[in-house]
Amino acid sequence: MTTRPRVRSTILILLAVLAGGGYAVLRHYSGSSSQAQTDKTRAAAPIPVQIASVEKSDFPVYLTGLGTVQGFNTVVVRTRVDGQIDRIAFTEGQIVKQGDLLAQIDPRPFQAALDQAKAKKEQDQANLANANLDLRRYTKLGEFATQQQTDTQRSTVQQLTAQIAADDAAIANAQTQLDYTTVKAPLAGVVGFRQVDQGNIVNASTQTGIVTIAQIEPIAVIFTAPEQHLVDINAQLAKHPLEVDAYTSDGKRLLSKGSLSVVNNQVDTTSGTIRLKAVFDNKDHVLWPGLSISTRLLVTTLQNATVVPDNAVQHGVSGLYAFAVGADGKAEVRKIKVGSSTDGRTVIEDGLTPGDRVIVAGQYKVQPGSVVASAVASADTAKGQ
Repeated sequence: MTTRPRVRSTILILLAVLAGGGYAVLRHYSGSSSQAQTDKTRAAAPIPVQIASVEKSDFPVYLTGLGTVQGFNTVVVRTRVDGQIDRIAFTEGQIVKQGDLLAQIDPRPFQAALDQAKAKKEQDQANLANANLDLRRYTKLGEFATQQQTDTQRSTVQQLTAQIAADDAAIANAQTQLDYTTVKAPLAGVVGFRQVDQGNIVNASTQTGIVTIAQIEPIAVIFTAPEQHLVDINAQLAKHPLEVDAYTSDGKRLLSKGSLSVVNNQVDTTSGTIRLKAVFDNKDHVLWPGLSISTRLLVTTLQNATVVPDNAVQHGVSGLYAFAVGADGKAEVRKIKVGSSTDGRTVIEDGLTPGDRVIVAGQYKVQPGSVVASAVASADTAKGQ
C-alpha cells in the first residue's frame, strides 16, 4: 500500500521532464554552483575597518594610584587648665584663622592667683627697701657696728632680692594660666564637630579635646606607587618638582593639580609599594580631609616616542601584535613590543614605525592578507572605539 504513492510520484516527475520541465530541474541542480560563486565573490570584497596612523610625539609617563586626602596639619584643641566653659565661640564646620577665639574658660580663679602673686611681690619689695636702709645704716656706723651685723644684713638684702625674682616668676606663671583660659586656634583651618558643650567642666588631663582643626590650605594627599618606580621618581624629583593630578575616585573628573613633596623613607615590604605625599593649594576647597581620590604622578616625558591608539594593540597566543595595512590595502600581522600606556595611547618600542597604518576597529573580521577598506580614523575616534 505504501509503495504505490511513491511510484506514482516518480512517474509524474518523469512526465514533467519529458513535457519540457527539464530546464527547471537542471536549474535546481545548478543552483549550488552559482551560490558558491556568489560566496567567493563576497569573500573577495574589502573588509570595512577603521585605520589610524602610527605617530611620533612626546609621551607623558604617568603612574596612577589611589590616595587619601588629609589635612596638611591636624590639631586636637584641648584645654591646658581646669575649669568651667563659659563660652563656645565657634560654629561647627567654620573656617577659622590662627588666633581666633574658640572657647572661654572661667578666668576668675586664675585672675585671683595672679593678683595674689602681684601682692606678694609688692610685699617683698617693701621688705627689700627696709633691708637696704638697715644695710646703709650699718655701713655708716663703721666701727660701731660689728662685721657680723653688717654681713647678716647684706645677706638679708640678697635673700629679698632673690625673693623678688621668684615673685616675678610666680606672676608670669599666674599670667600664663590666666591666658590659657582663653582657648585660641593654633592654626588656620576648618573646625570639626564640637566635643564639649558650654557649661561643662574640662580638665587638662583628659584626652578628649574641645574640637579638631584641619588645615586645608594647603592640603596633602597620601598615595602609593610600585617600588620598581622608586629610582625613577627620586631621580626626577632631584631635578625638578613632579606634577601630581588629583581625580575623582572613578578617574573621570580632574579635581586639582599639585606637586610631589615627600617620598617616604622606607618601602612597605608587605605590599611592595612606597608611600608618597603630594601638596595641593586647594584654594577652592575641592579636596577635603578623608576623601578617596585617584592620583596621576607625571614621572617623565618621552621625547619623540612612537605612539598608537590602544585599540590597535591585540593579544594573541604568541604575544602582542597589530594589523598593519600596506599600500595594496592588505592586512599583515606585526608582532610588537609595547611600553607605557596613558589616555588611550600606547608607546610602541618595536614592530611599528611612524607613518605605518594600523587597524583600530574591525579586527575580528580580518585575517592576514585580507583586503580592507576604511578612512583613516582620528585619534579621538580611535580612542572612543
